[in-house]
Amino acid sequence: MADWIEQTGLVLFVEDYASCVKFYRETLGLIVFADQSFLTVFRFGSGYLMVEPNGVAGTSPKSHAQSPVTLRFNVADVEREAARLRSLGTAVSVEQFEWGTVGKFVDPDGNRCELRNHFDGFFASVKT
Repeated sequence: MADWIEQTGLVLFVEDYASCVKFYRETLGLIVFADQSFLTVFRFGSGYLMVEPNGVAGTSPKSHAQSPVTLRFNVADVEREAARLRSLGTAVSVEQFEWGTVGKFVDPDGNRCELRNHFDGFFASVKT
């Protein structure tokens, strides 16, 4: 990381704040770093994901024009994590590409999320 950056993070504005916070905390199992009445901050790898109100929900999933970002979660086994999410009521479609495997799903506001096999393709040589 550039020596002037202390930490990286994403801010996600959502319409259904309570449902989205519950989804990231309970369904995805992200660890809460800070929880205030007006925002919740989750650990997101070595960075953070800040969830705040005042966004606009999509009907599912949001188009790239509505939200040009996909939240990516690199995992050891996409199929296993997809099965776990399905057991918790989240629809996940798994797709194979020449560069790796992804599991696509959305949060309660229609924000696009993906699981990615961490050790496929160009991540195979990355040391974490």
